[in-house]
Amino acid sequence: MSAPAKVSGGVTGPSRARISARTLRTDRWWLTPLLTTLGLATFVVYASIRSWVRTAYWVDQYHYLTPFYSPCLSDSCVPGSSHFGTPIGELPMWIPLGFLVLPFLLGFRITCYYYRKAYYRSVWLAPAACAVAEPHARYTGETRLPLILQNSHRYFFYAALIVSLINTYDAIAAFHGESGGFGFGLGNVILLVNVILLWAYTLSCHSCRHITGGRLKHFSAHPVRYRLWTLVGRLNTRHMQLAWTTLATLMITDFYIMLVASGTISDLRFID
Repeated sequence: MSAPAKVSGGVTGPSRARISARTLRTDRWWLTPLLTTLGLATFVVYASIRSWVRTAYWVDQYHYLTPFYSPCLSDSCVPGSSHFGTPIGELPMWIPLGFLVLPFLLGFRITCYYYRKAYYRSVWLAPAACAVAEPHARYTGETRLPLILQNSHRYFFYAALIVSLINTYDAIAAFHGESGGFGFGLGNVILLVNVILLWAYTLSCHSCRHITGGRLKHFSAHPVRYRLWTLVGRLNTRHMQLAWTTLATLMITDFYIMLVASGTISDLRFID
């Protein structure tokens, strides 16, 4: 009996059907990857511009600080915006003021299991949709550079927890009136909604689910961790929705603070 023939990877392998068309689908299969690409590109462009402009990111009257500049630890930060001091000196214009945490947040999002699926399919077209031939002849998996770095997701998760705590502090510190003391306005509502959703997205992470109960063999022996695992599991079912929602709330929060800080609009105050 002869040995089985080796099958090369990809849809062009010798054992695959010879179909010249990329797909026989007649529906608009390309719409989902197109919208995904546009959505991701919109956030990347907006966040990049806002992270480098260094204007309208702090409202001194109400202590509103945009998440894209938190924490602001440089002498280049405007007075009052440095909640944790300024241990770093002046920064050149090509370095964002939030440079300390932005790489970790970017790493957390890029290595996120959902975002991998999103940009693998929409940007790399691997595959773009079911029954649509991808343009790649072979697939090596996440075992070589650069994709082997995807395995660092659990470490970025720990960094994201710290950043979420910082964002929470910023949201609490923003309860500040124009004349001092307690104050509450529309900006506070936006900051609170944003930080709550950021916590929900972070805790719905697959790494968080694995940490809370992924290695347990007997849930009955660990009732507390089993309860945590159950709660995280419920959040995990909404991980995709939270991934997109938090991109939107980050932009909305920053855009609102930019409008107030620049004097374009006035903050709607409920208590001042």
